[in-house]
Amino acid sequence: MEHLVRAAQRGDPEAMDALVRELMPYVGRVCGAIALDRGDDAVQETFIAVLKSLGSLREPAALKGWVRRIAVRESIRSAGGRTVTMDPDTMPLPEVLPGDIATSLDIRATLAALAPEQRAVLVLRDVDGLSEAEVARALSVPVGTVKSRVHRARAAFRGRWQP
Repeated sequence: MEHLVRAAQRGDPEAMDALVRELMPYVGRVCGAIALDRGDDAVQETFIAVLKSLGSLREPAALKGWVRRIAVRESIRSAGGRTVTMDPDTMPLPEVLPGDIATSLDIRATLAALAPEQRAVLVLRDVDGLSEAEVARALSVPVGTVKSRVHRARAAFRGRWQP
């Protein structure tokens, strides 16, 4: 992957295309989970920012974490601080269905009722399995802030969860 990043940094269009194709599933999943119905917009804005700023990435090994931070920022921005009431009949299905479809739809609807910042911390911590320190870096906040946000987001999720 390092050679691909270096080639893209030099302006190689084929390398840029390959990099976008490689990152698309991950970025799509993060943006879709946080920005919900505006996930496509967040994905587009993420890749615009990534390609525009790729030259500033000093260490290619840090690519995924760097892209994650951009995706989370753009997802929260695209969501505009709003919660969404989602109709289960028109709700897009997640890419990977954990368990059965009904449970997946219930989880997605419950996440939609949370603020984008709460969705972001839950996705990074509980879905991606990042440590509190990694989440703090992704969100550019102190670890203590992540701990309190995770606690509040989980409580909000539990309060809305109706399986």
